[in-house]
Amino acid sequence: MGKLGSAIYSRLVIIIPYAWLLIFFLAPFFIVFRISMSTTAIAMPPYMPVFSPGDGWAGFWDKVSTLSFDNYSYLIDDPLYFNAYVSSVVIAGISTFLTLLIAYPIAYGMAQAPRSIRPTLLMLVILPFWTSFLIRVYAWIAILKPEGLLNQVLLASGIIDSPLIILNTNIAVYIGIIYSYLPFMVLPLYSSLEKMDGTLVEAAQDLGCPPITAFWRVTFRLSLPGVIAGCMLVFIPAVGEFVIPDLLGGSQTLMIGKTLWSEFNSNRDWPVSSAVATILLLILVIPIVFFQNAQAKADEQGR
Repeated sequence: MGKLGSAIYSRLVIIIPYAWLLIFFLAPFFIVFRISMSTTAIAMPPYMPVFSPGDGWAGFWDKVSTLSFDNYSYLIDDPLYFNAYVSSVVIAGISTFLTLLIAYPIAYGMAQAPRSIRPTLLMLVILPFWTSFLIRVYAWIAILKPEGLLNQVLLASGIIDSPLIILNTNIAVYIGIIYSYLPFMVLPLYSSLEKMDGTLVEAAQDLGCPPITAFWRVTFRLSLPGVIAGCMLVFIPAVGEFVIPDLLGGSQTLMIGKTLWSEFNSNRDWPVSSAVATILLLILVIPIVFFQNAQAKADEQGR
């Protein structure tokens, strides 16, 4: 009975993650992909064909034959979508790089701090999650608008003579993304740096390595898993971000999340919006594949 229970437990450990992936990722993805191959219709739902169990196998295959890739051809022909994808990747990439520059010193300082205060520092990093994401974005509107807190402080201190126009620009989007996703970069970096053996840096310096060179050759290289994980945790959601560019970027900011929302809600074009979402998902899979390959190579070298 013990062996049988152990065998069942080992199989459940394997089956449960795959079942979770099937139910909450693959099944919704195939539904969206199927809608992306449909045509727009004035109906509810607003696309054709709609499959029904009562159609039978003959009706099912007849409807399958009407599916096409015309929506994907439409996305290729219209430069709006290509520009939205490129703009989203560029904004997300720049935001991820800036977030890394800010988060690394924070994580390094936390890892070097006395162990007694590390839990407090960690709590301060997580503290923004206790407040609604939407409320925090709206707070940045109050800070960045022409008559907001930032301009009031700068005008009162004499640094500027007229209010800065930050809101409804890409700069505001960068600020919003960096602020919102900073903890996602700090936490994996801190996890890597906190486990690092400090005697390795000391040994490098004893062998004549300057502090900066020791940092790049030892500390930074050992923290690369945290760097890669943090960049992925920031870049992937930032590419499809909708709330921040919509509230802080205004109408001039072109990102695929806003384009997707417009197609789905304003234009009621579910097939095209599904095609947009499918291509976006495929774009986001690319860095995940690169990360997995890099991780596999690192594991092989470690062996």
